[in-house]
Amino acid sequence: MNKKIKAYDRLVIARMVERPTTLDYIDKIFTNFFELHGDRCFKDDKAIVGGIGLLNGNPITIIGIQKGKDLKENMERNFGSPHPEGYRKALRLMKQAEKFNRPIVCFINTSGAYCGVGAEERGQGEAIARNLIEIAQIKVPIISIIIGEGGSGGALALACGDRVWMLENSVYSILSPEGFASILLKDPSKSKDVAEIMGITSYELLERGIIEKIIKEPRGGAHKNIEFVANSIKEELINEFKILKNKSKDALLEERYLRFRKFS
Repeated sequence: MNKKIKAYDRLVIARMVERPTTLDYIDKIFTNFFELHGDRCFKDDKAIVGGIGLLNGNPITIIGIQKGKDLKENMERNFGSPHPEGYRKALRLMKQAEKFNRPIVCFINTSGAYCGVGAEERGQGEAIARNLIEIAQIKVPIISIIIGEGGSGGALALACGDRVWMLENSVYSILSPEGFASILLKDPSKSKDVAEIMGITSYELLERGIIEKIIKEPRGGAHKNIEFVANSIKEELINEFKILKNKSKDALLEERYLRFRKFS
């Protein structure tokens, strides 16, 4: 893809209903995936899927935000906007991965955490904050990959690992261009204009050191050739985990800490 494609055009691709989901990538990259459910507190949030699979024969914990392919599935998955129990499920699986010394992969695709009354009553903000605190101390390698939208704290709650990658046409920002235009300009129709100055694209974020790697996509988006994109992700994961696994636990945590401290 041309790196000069406008930010809003990439956002349109990132939001396409045809865009491959977490479960699509799990099916293509990992073998023997076994899904685990529930936060052991309230219920199972289907906006976040997680479980154990094999990457090149090695056990790994996979967690990802899941959007639907049609209206029925999107309603079931809450349009990829997790409730607090989803984030608590994710943290539970990360703690389990740490106990059994399994590396972790997180796939992120959300416009943001769900902001409904029920979610707030059950501690949405606390759940996200708890993930940030706890994930910083997980003693196994963590790679987070933004595969579509990476919206606000809802995305950051799974994107505070040792490496953060983005698919070429994914976006990552504190809020949507529509929200940005509504709040600052009082005019949501200017979302296309503000998208160009927000710095939401993979190329802009790589240049600023916010992410470490861009996974290339075929012309038109990942849905045009999911095999190509999945194979690229798989190869990069295998290579990067070899590097991260050779680090001591103390070095891993220190480097993760320094990675995020440089943004403050």
